Amino acid sequence: MITTALTFDELSTLMKQAAGVTVDARELEKAPDAPFTTLGLDSLGLLGIVGELENRYSVALPTDAERCKTPGEFVGLVNNALRTGV
Repeated sequence: MITTALTFDELSTLMKQAAGVTVDARELEKAPDAPFTTLGLDSLGLLGIVGELENRYSVALPTDAERCKTPGEFVGLVNNALRTGV
């Protein structure tokens, strides 16, 4: 089981690295229900982030991860998968 959790800061960094989308982590934290599309992140960019996290933590994330619509939903799903190892 992994004891690390995905933070909005880390998600912000991954959005920049994997998708070229610059979003301040504080903005993600203040508006976790803002749609990824309004932040400039499309499904392909989110898929890149999912792949990076799977490689980083050696955990297969649920297929729902790439379908998440908001940062809050994504962080919650990823952290649940990291806690449970599923």
